Amino acid sequence: MRLEWIDDILAVLDNGSLARAAEKRMLTQSAFTRRVRLIESSIGTELFDRRRKPVTLMPGVEALAPELRDISMRLRKIRLKLKMATSQTGVALSFACQHAITTTVSPWIVRALTADPDVSVRVRSSNQEECLRLLLSGEVNFVVMYTLPGVQTPFFERAFDVLTLGGDVLIPVCAPDLADIAQMSQIPGISYPSDVFLGQVFERNISPRLPSGLQIVSKAETALTLAAYEFALGGIGVAWLPRSLVVGALANGSLISLEDQLLTQTLDIKAFRLSEGQSSQSDVTWRNVLSSIALPVHLNGLAKPSNDAVSDVQ
Repeated sequence: MRLEWIDDILAVLDNGSLARAAEKRMLTQSAFTRRVRLIESSIGTELFDRRRKPVTLMPGVEALAPELRDISMRLRKIRLKLKMATSQTGVALSFACQHAITTTVSPWIVRALTADPDVSVRVRSSNQEECLRLLLSGEVNFVVMYTLPGVQTPFFERAFDVLTLGGDVLIPVCAPDLADIAQMSQIPGISYPSDVFLGQVFERNISPRLPSGLQIVSKAETALTLAAYEFALGGIGVAWLPRSLVVGALANGSLISLEDQLLTQTLDIKAFRLSEGQSSQSDVTWRNVLSSIALPVHLNGLAKPSNDAVSDVQ
């Protein structure tokens, strides 16, 4: 069995149909269907029940899901170890972070890591859920994500070591032409889907605290903070964005802040890694480099870095 075949099977199981699985695997539906038939041909048996719509896995295959996930995770760990063992440039480290953090914070992390001439770094950018999947599957050494201060993260505490790298603030911004928009009862807004982290933050921590009678009317929705940033620049509506992402636009006047009229939300920036199975180099990086990294003070939303106790997952 090839690793990508296992991932294809699990994608169908997790997403409920060939069409959604193809989208998750970043393939056209026809290309994914051909790959599914190749898997079945190579194994010599049917894995998918085509009598049902949408097409799903045979019950016997679904029962093997825990074993398939375990095999997938172990193969990824082996592949990562082989890459590190045979690296021509020395130590190869990889980490994943949420899209906005990739733009604003990851350059400082990469700079600190590559201060060692024998270290090379690979950065992956995705949403919070995918970052965690990459970490759990062993594809990255650590992840950097936003969390809410004082709120426990929705995964097993004992599985992770945690460092607090700094802080940020989610603030409402808009184009200068919309400066008086906060006085309206209905405010055009740029929203995030409810299944992504910032969408959940807005729904649970900002929307319920808005003044009575004030309504945010979504004019555009996107899961990407960089897209929301561009929509705000284009005058489409108000967007709640990390201050670190918009500090330049606020300074040059292409965006204005409405935080005095509307609500903000503080965010922590934290690094997570698996608490077991770390290489000696990865451990040195974690304890000596990440724990003392100095994020840029000129980004107004970022706080002075501090360390959490290793078991303190919030």
